[in-house]
Amino acid sequence: MKISKYPDNQQLAQLLQRPVIDQEDLSATVTEVLRSVKTRGDAALREYTARFDGVQLNRLEVTAEELAAAERSLPDDLKAAIRLAVKNIQTFHAAQLEPVKQIETMPGVVCWRKSVGIERVGLYIPGGTAPLFSTVLMLGIPAQLAGCQEVALCTPPAKDGSVHPAILFAAQVAGIHRIFKVGGAQAIGALAFGTETVPQVYKIFGPGNRYVTAAKLLVQQSGIPIDMPAGPSEVLVFADETCVPAFAAADLLSQAEHDVDSQVVFLTTSETVLQQVIDEVEKQMATLPRQQMLRAALDHSVFLLLENQEVALDAINFYAPEHLILACANAEDLAERVVNAGSVFLGNYTPEAAGDYASGTNHTLPTSGFARSYSGVSLDSFMKKITFQRISQEGMEGIGSAIVTMARAEELEAHARAVAVRLSSHDKHILISDIRCTI
Repeated sequence: MKISKYPDNQQLAQLLQRPVIDQEDLSATVTEVLRSVKTRGDAALREYTARFDGVQLNRLEVTAEELAAAERSLPDDLKAAIRLAVKNIQTFHAAQLEPVKQIETMPGVVCWRKSVGIERVGLYIPGGTAPLFSTVLMLGIPAQLAGCQEVALCTPPAKDGSVHPAILFAAQVAGIHRIFKVGGAQAIGALAFGTETVPQVYKIFGPGNRYVTAAKLLVQQSGIPIDMPAGPSEVLVFADETCVPAFAAADLLSQAEHDVDSQVVFLTTSETVLQQVIDEVEKQMATLPRQQMLRAALDHSVFLLLENQEVALDAINFYAPEHLILACANAEDLAERVVNAGSVFLGNYTPEAAGDYASGTNHTLPTSGFARSYSGVSLDSFMKKITFQRISQEGMEGIGSAIVTMARAEELEAHARAVAVRLSSHDKHILISDIRCTI
């Protein structure tokens, strides 16, 4: 881990730089995969599944029998935990539904906006080192609440051709019934372009490794929207003397176990706390599984001692973390001044893991500094907004002359005429050809 005490601004900026991934070779590899899936469909998916996942599949779509077997095989306590998470996620996201409000901007001119679910969406759920069934809930539940008509889920199969039963159960309780055993960049290509089996969608959601991320960015250039750009998952913890060092260390390690590329940053204004947390990290890590991954992630982690809370706040907003934990005395006040973060966790008893699973907020969040301009996934992510307007004759008489004046100032006479002809329609003495000079 990198440890630095009282770095100046330049040193701080360097310490908080994310690792750079060589995109050139990555893009070339992923482009070839996407091209193959687009032109060869299911045949390409089967070939890539055999090559990358080590399994030959005759059928790509999960069957009803597999879904039923998954529910039977899952322990009751895990099913209960998933249902509790579903309830909280539904409660939080349902509150984001906006009623349609008609606004009369002036007499006779009424405008309103309606939210409409995107008809077809695709969800990508990583397999890899952990079965992320929680992500199924985070994406499937808002898709269902938004009214998306078709939801397709892709996830890589295990070497025996199965999908983890928790992923299948989570999909069922989230209202997802079309699940495909396809992973990696090829899954993104299948959702973007469609194959004989996998339906083409209008927007793609979900995290993944660098190949999945590169594929999402490339299909976005082809006109298929994605939820957000994404890189390795990350957490920044700011703690003062009121923190519980064991809690802070546990939060850092919970992030480090995601992947070798995971980003872990710890900031404090107390040298005592700095050493206590470092000691706790070493102590707790020795008792955890996934040792190789933890140590690889912590090799490029950053532990910083800063002069005061103002410097820490500047560092937080500069880094724009995916997850921000404020384990300090004035967490609520400090949180009000945070402008760049994906999701914020306040106080000693609010671990990032709560948001990852069951508190109700969404854990699909912007990484790699994109929290400066992107939001995490929400109900709005699965919706589009359509505006409406209705203008009466009274309204046209009130607003019309302003529209004509503006249109002619832009030298768009047909726009002006479209309004002027309505203004003149009740006056039989004005000819269409005379509108320009009489209005």
